[in-house]
Amino acid sequence: MDSLMKYANFFYKCVGIEPYSSRTRSRGPTTWITFVFWANTINVIIAVLGEVAFVIKAFVTGDHIVEAIMVMSYIGFVVVALSKMFCVWLKKVELSQIIWDLEDLFPRDKVAQAAYRLDDYLHSCSRISITFAMLYTVLIWTFNLFNLMQYFIYDLWLNTRVITDTLPYFVYLPGLSGDNWTYYLLLFCENFAGCTAAAGQVSTDLLLCAVATQIIMHFNFLAKMIEDQQLTGSWEQDSRFLSDVVSYHNRLLRLSDQLNQIFGIPLILNFIISSFVLCFVSFQMTVGVQPDEMVKLLLFLVSSLCQVYLICYHGQLIVDESFSISMAAYRHNWINTDVRYRKALVFIIKRSQKPIYLKATVFIQITRGTMTDLLQLSYKFFALLRTMYVK
Repeated sequence: MDSLMKYANFFYKCVGIEPYSSRTRSRGPTTWITFVFWANTINVIIAVLGEVAFVIKAFVTGDHIVEAIMVMSYIGFVVVALSKMFCVWLKKVELSQIIWDLEDLFPRDKVAQAAYRLDDYLHSCSRISITFAMLYTVLIWTFNLFNLMQYFIYDLWLNTRVITDTLPYFVYLPGLSGDNWTYYLLLFCENFAGCTAAAGQVSTDLLLCAVATQIIMHFNFLAKMIEDQQLTGSWEQDSRFLSDVVSYHNRLLRLSDQLNQIFGIPLILNFIISSFVLCFVSFQMTVGVQPDEMVKLLLFLVSSLCQVYLICYHGQLIVDESFSISMAAYRHNWINTDVRYRKALVFIIKRSQKPIYLKATVFIQITRGTMTDLLQLSYKFFALLRTMYVK
């Protein structure tokens, strides 16, 4: 369990959140953790308010419209990050219950872990977590240090361009002009806010994927257990096996419902805002920017696409593995069993033919097809925005 959850827990500590309580450590969050959380949150809120003010001023005055559209993608990024952070922070009790249930189901000894194919799932989860975390780390530090690198390369080294003291993100804060010492204050706060937003996004996505991976593992094991079971033909013995299967299956269904209740709102915000982010970034790339700026925007676009696909990929796996229960029940050795067993088995097959979905509330059932729908929606917004800009 610790190996599956360690990457998510690391990024949660960066933003000052303990996502769930451990049975072996019942104490509450420390004063330092609480301070880090509120310092991160207040700083991010101030930064996003400055970005909102910049967008409003740009559309009122008619200046820097292209930059304002890009800032809107930053605002969407931060809004999703804050929604994920506060969702986990507010629902710590419910999330802790899911983790405790998964701990009860978790295979303890080596023989059981081999039957569950734990090593395969652990390696897959670790590989995805490391790749996704590295992608977002490169993304946020590219944005944070981009202007500084331009200064060192173009101004100090090549002497081809004069780079002024610019900030990583456009903000409008009337009390802070960005001159003299206030520039360094804003530079520090914006870098701090960018890292917080990235960690808030990564931590929740990695936690969701780690929990989903375990649910997928249990569905796969249950299907294999049903298919490999050698039945005796005795109703007394076979009915006990059937009872264990139903109990195990109901437990997994309940865990899936609890997971959707916790992450439903952040997921729907993620998908809605991601469509606008993809639209705004794509628009920015088509209006004519410097080649180095294009690299930064392309990285942002790829990161947003990878984040959405990561969620859709695990959503599709949950659908496939939950549906596989019905196929396993049909394929196992039920022909020579008691007629009561066969009648009871029909109900298991019927229930399993209704697959489990990772849901963004009641509006979106997440599968790989959701990725296609998101791209189509983003393109429609992009085409509309591009047409309005040309006119």
